[in-house]
Amino acid sequence: MEKYIPDIYQKSIYTINYDALYNRGIRCLLIDLDNTIVPITMKKPNKKVKELFDDLKTKGFKIIIFSNSPKARVKPFKDELDVDCCASAFKPFKFKYNKVLDEYKLNVSTVACIGDQLLTDIKGGNNIGITTILVNSIGTKERLTTRINRYFERKILKKLRDNDLFTKGKYYE
Repeated sequence: MEKYIPDIYQKSIYTINYDALYNRGIRCLLIDLDNTIVPITMKKPNKKVKELFDDLKTKGFKIIIFSNSPKARVKPFKDELDVDCCASAFKPFKFKYNKVLDEYKLNVSTVACIGDQLLTDIKGGNNIGITTILVNSIGTKERLTTRINRYFERKILKKLRDNDLFTKGKYYE
């Protein structure tokens, strides 16, 4: 069950203490797109997202949109936010994580993965040994595969809560 427990749990990408992450040695952020950065229905980033990403880049973070969505979905965000991306990431499998680590010459201790799903974002990041940050989903509409994952996620969340390992809504750094 520990593979589903995030290192950090925050309400949204806007409530994460990025200064604390930087002080811990984190220099690269792998950020999920759908229902983490924007709802799945949005086609491009809004002003608030652009301001956050500009601020993070100014702080010295390398940002990579790390999404299971196809390139056609991710590219407008990559272009408008002027960041790198890894589309069709096949989270939680390790292949694309390792590819990104190798391509950018990153050490796992300097990378954090931010996302809204235990079964993809958190499990994938924990499988590879990077810092994992869970945020609440910001959208209500989801793809079929995500809805199926959410069914299993609810069962996992219940087990984690029952064993006093993790409780949804109890945020921590």
